[in-house]
Amino acid sequence: MLLIPAIDIKAGKCVRLRQGRMDDTTVFADDPMEAAVRWIGAGAKRLHIIDLDGAAAGKPVNLDIVRRIAEAFPEVPIQIGGGVRDEDTVQAYLDLGIQYVIIGTRAVNEPHIVSDLCLAFPGHIIVGLDAKDGKLAVEGWSKLSKHDVVDLAQRFENEGVEAIIYTDISRDGMLTGVNVAATRALAEAIRIPVIAAGGIKNLDDIRSLCEISDSGLFGAITGRAIYEGTLDFAEGVRFIEQHV
Repeated sequence: MLLIPAIDIKAGKCVRLRQGRMDDTTVFADDPMEAAVRWIGAGAKRLHIIDLDGAAAGKPVNLDIVRRIAEAFPEVPIQIGGGVRDEDTVQAYLDLGIQYVIIGTRAVNEPHIVSDLCLAFPGHIIVGLDAKDGKLAVEGWSKLSKHDVVDLAQRFENEGVEAIIYTDISRDGMLTGVNVAATRALAEAIRIPVIAAGGIKNLDDIRSLCEISDSGLFGAITGRAIYEGTLDFAEGVRFIEQHV
């Protein structure tokens, strides 16, 4: 199981949101590269980057920043999302050396596009499923759909996605603890890897996730906890290495 640091980019800075609200932003680094250097130095084996401006615009906005990070750390896989809507965008990211591209809103609104992308870019497509009160959220978490998380995840599994990132957005950025039960239920319902996100506060949450790692949980994304210091990232990495 991997502990994956989140680097969310808005207006060229590394920020964190609360519950996906673009108007509730905390800046943690003026240059996202600082965050990348910090977390890789602390043991990160993968980075999770979200172009928040891209998510709002429906197309990448911070390509230059992402390019700098990818070029600086070619040995570290990056998964990136935010504004990915078409094949050209996926290709542009892969051309930068990005390994995995996350499809979110369009995957939920137009599930058929996932099959096309998996055929065009096998092994590179991850789908992000963001839920609130059991419903999938889209458009930068500003709207709720009627799709069921497990049903859609099973469909995407059959179409060839590499992994599912599951976020409980009611907990995201709130440091209220990860939704272990929902994460485990999803991981047990599909065969492809599940990456948990939303709500990690401290080492107790890492311990809880380690306990369900045999269900198919591949990794956990952490953001506000490591920026505010309620979780020591390096300590979390060591804990996982010792217990999984």
